[in-house]
Formats: sequence, C-alpha cells, structure tokens
Amino acid sequence: MIRRYWNINLEEMLQARVHIGHAIKKWNPKMAPYISAKRKGIHITNLTRTARFLSEACDLVFDAARSGKEFLIVGTKKRAADSIAQAAIRARCHYVNKKWRGGILTNWSTTEMKLQKFRDLRIAQKTGKVNRLPKRDAARLKRQLSHLQTSLGGIKYMTGLPDIVIIVDQQKEYTALQECITLGIPTISLIDTNCDPDLADISIPANDDTRVSIEFILNKFVFAICEGRSSYIRKP
Repeated sequence: MIRRYWNINLEEMLQARVHIGHAIKKWNPKMAPYISAKRKGIHITNLTRTARFLSEACDLVFDAARSGKEFLIVGTKKRAADSIAQAAIRARCHYVNKKWRGGILTNWSTTEMKLQKFRDLRIAQKTGKVNRLPKRDAARLKRQLSHLQTSLGGIKYMTGLPDIVIIVDQQKEYTALQECITLGIPTISLIDTNCDPDLADISIPANDDTRVSIEFILNKFVFAICEGRSSYIRKP
C-alpha cells in the first residue's frame, strides 16, 4: 500500500462540524473510544481519531483506484443526495442516493435484469421509439423509465458487484451494509455516535447528519480516488 498525505486538517473539520455527534441519550456505548467530550447534552467526536481513520480509508481507496477497482457510494438522506451524486460523478463511481431497494447486491441477477430493462428503455427513448407508440403504451413505458431512473440511475453503468462500498450514515443504510457483509464486499462507513463501529471494515467517526460534514469526507475520498485513477496501473 502506498502511503500518501491527504491534507486532513483539524481546523477544517471543526468548521465542517465533523465533530458534532448525537444527543448523549442516543449514543452507542461502543463509540466511547471515539468520543472526546460532552457539550450541552451532545457527544463530541475525537477528531484526531477521525483524521487517522479517514487517512487510512483514503489510502485504501487510492490503492484500489490505482488497481482499477470499482466503487459504490451509498447515501439516501435527502439533504445529502445531490452531494453524493456529484461526488460520485466526479470520481467516476457508481452511487445510490434515492432509496436502497433490498437485494440490489445480494440478488444481483435480478438487478442485472432490471438494469438491462433500464438500458433498453433509455435507448428506446433516445431513438424516438417510445414516442412512436400509442399514447397509452408510451405513457406506461415513460413511467417505468422514470421509476428505474430513480432506483437505478446511479448504477446504470455497473456491470458487476462493486469492489468497495462507501456508506454515508450507517444507521440509515444498514440494509446495504448487511448485503456487503453477506457478500464479503469491503466497506468504509461514516459512523456517528449512535452507530456500531465494529460493522464496517473501516469506520470513520464523523457527523453523518450535516451536509457540510458529509461533503468534507466525500471530497477527501473523491480526491484520493481521482489520484489513484490518474496513476492507474494496467495489468500485463
């Protein structure tokens, strides 16, 4: 593994509110090692540990991108949906930012069939075939296309299971995390003070509720992945 310096600045993390946790009464006791203080009934995350684990995660995704691996970013909170899509597109990653439909990974054969249907409908629309159909049939296919765009739009180019999954908000994306665990897919997960740090392969203690905090973490991943892709090593 190549170690690199990712410029993870504690002052910038403070400004991004990465350290703000949940109310004390909502905490998971397993998070105790990652909490540095309590303020006004809120747990404060230890940013030194956040920086350490974020750096390790950036090393991992850099090396994976350098080896041509595929990434999937999962985060379906409305307030962060656009940020997740933008980050994934910049890093040329697949993403799910609307709703995780159970079985996307564990029932991959079904997902593949839906993706093929989605691709076929997109081609039919682009070539004008849909508009040449009777109005009722055209309307039905357009509804199907809209539904598939919402659920599969971010993975429309995915041709197999991802090599690494990055999860934003472990609590909300628990089903996705469990699918990765079942399949043995390595995971990187943001964990707030109400999460279990033992579930993901790399857990990054951070505020997973505030958009600016999520964007800060994602920007580090995007940079590391893009750096890795720029030095991609093709196998002979």
